[in-house]
Amino acid sequence: MTSARPAAESSLQLLLKDATLAGSWTLDPSRSVVSLRSRSMWGLAPVSGVFREISGDGTVTPGGEVTGTVAVAAGSVDTGNKKRDAHLRSAEFFDVGDHPHITVEVERVRPSGAGATVTGTLSVRGRTRPVSFSARVSVADQGEVWLDAELQVDRSDFGMTWNQLGMASMHNTITVHAVFTRT
Repeated sequence: MTSARPAAESSLQLLLKDATLAGSWTLDPSRSVVSLRSRSMWGLAPVSGVFREISGDGTVTPGGEVTGTVAVAAGSVDTGNKKRDAHLRSAEFFDVGDHPHITVEVERVRPSGAGATVTGTLSVRGRTRPVSFSARVSVADQGEVWLDAELQVDRSDFGMTWNQLGMASMHNTITVHAVFTRT
């Protein structure tokens, strides 16, 4: 079993500056998870799901600059309820026919505190918004990098305003556990 140790700000900064992490990285979809949480029934019922298809890559320059992409197939959402999943795939939500992917384009990763601040853009349904969020970065025994984060998203920012009788929350939490390996 692979174990990972969190990279403190100073150690992450060193790993980026001394080019230890320099190179191309690929997201391992079999060991990575992107999930979502929301509330329905006027906040009384939690709703959670997972995206079954994810991909991604990243680059760390010898100078320590980090860029990359994480993409999920919007149609792969699985909440355990087929009727709800079909509705989430419809034009009222993800509109997977016209917008098959949800992507995060990472423009910068800056060591901060016990982890890092990730800055970039989130694109959903053809709308792109800036994002900045905290992440825990861990370096695993076998040279893997793990990134764990939660993003708070207001779905109305992306045109998903369907809300029958005001039952569904507009605020959602996206949780990411991304395992990157060198390519």
